[in-house]
Amino acid sequence: MGTQLKKRLISAIEYLIFLGLGVGLLWLSFRKLDYLEIKQDIMEADYYWLFIALIFAILSHIVRALRWNMLINAMGYKTRLSTTFFAVMIGYLANTAVPRMGEFMRCGVLSKKEKIPFNSLFGTVISERLIDLIMLFIIILLVIVFQIDLVGTFVGDIFTPIISSISSNIVTLALVIFGSIMLGLVSIWLVWKSREWIKRLKFYNKLRGFIDGLLEGIKTVMTMKKKGLFIVYSILIWLFYAIMVYLPVFMLQETTNLTFVDGLTILAIGSLGIVAPVPGGIGAYHFIVKSILVELYNIEANAAGSFAAITHGGQTILNVVVGAFSYFYMMVVNKKQRPKNV
Repeated sequence: MGTQLKKRLISAIEYLIFLGLGVGLLWLSFRKLDYLEIKQDIMEADYYWLFIALIFAILSHIVRALRWNMLINAMGYKTRLSTTFFAVMIGYLANTAVPRMGEFMRCGVLSKKEKIPFNSLFGTVISERLIDLIMLFIIILLVIVFQIDLVGTFVGDIFTPIISSISSNIVTLALVIFGSIMLGLVSIWLVWKSREWIKRLKFYNKLRGFIDGLLEGIKTVMTMKKKGLFIVYSILIWLFYAIMVYLPVFMLQETTNLTFVDGLTILAIGSLGIVAPVPGGIGAYHFIVKSILVELYNIEANAAGSFAAITHGGQTILNVVVGAFSYFYMMVVNKKQRPKNV
C-alpha cells in the first residue's frame, strides 16, 4: 500500500470517527424528545428573527475579512476585500464538511488568487485565532461576572467529576507531566546537538522557509499599523456573533424571555460545540446548547432541542450556500482575475 493511500485511509478513518462522535451526540441530544413537537416548533417558528441573525453573521464575516486584510497588508501584500471575504466563506464551507480544514482552505484559495505565500497567510490565521481566543475568554469572564450563580453551578456539575478523577490519580498525572517535560527537554537537546546534520537534510530549507513564513504571519499583530482599528474589528466580530446568537430566541415562545446576557452565555459555552472536532459542530453544538437551555434556564427540553436544531441548521445553510457561491465565483466566474501581488 502506497504512502499516499495510507494517508488517505487514515484521514478517512479519522473523519468517520469524528462524524460518528457527532452523530452519537446528536442521538443523545434528541433520543428522549418528542419528534412531533420538534417538527411543530420548526414549522411554526418565526424565521424573521433567524433571517436577521444571519445578516449579522454575514456582517461578522465581512469584518473578519477586513481584519484579516490588516494582517496581510502588514506583511506588504495587497488584497481585495471581496477576495478575502470569499476565501473566508470557502473556509466556513470546508469546516462544515471537515473539522478545521477551513483554515487551510481559505489560506490556499487566497494564496492562489493573490499570489501570497501560503505559510505567511497561515501565520496570520494563527494570530487571528489567538485574538479570538482572548475575546472568547473575555466573554466567558463577563458571563461569569453577570451570571455567577447559574454558570458556577452548571460548570461545577461538569468539572467536579473531572477534578475528583484527577485528585484520585494525582501521582500518575504527576509522572505523566514530568515524563512529558523530560521528553520535550531531551528532544530539544537532541535537535540542538544534531543541528549541523539536520541543516544538510534535503527538506531543511523548505521546513525553515515554512516556519519563517509562519512567524512572519504571526508577528503581524505586533507590526501592523492602526492597532486600535484591529481591536475595534475584533470587538465587532464578537458583538455580531452575540447578536446572531441572541436574536433567534424570539423565534420560539418558550425562549422569548431570555436576555442578551443569556445569549452571551449560550455564545460562550456553545462555542465549544462549534470548535469540537466534528463536521460542522453537528451533535456537539446541539448537545451543549440544549443542555444550557434546559439546565441553566429551565427551558422545556423539546423547545431547547428545536432551538438548537433551527439555529445550527440556519448557520449551516448560510455557510454552505454563501461558501458554495464564493467557491464558484472565485474558481469559475472570476478565474482570470489578475492577482494583486505579481
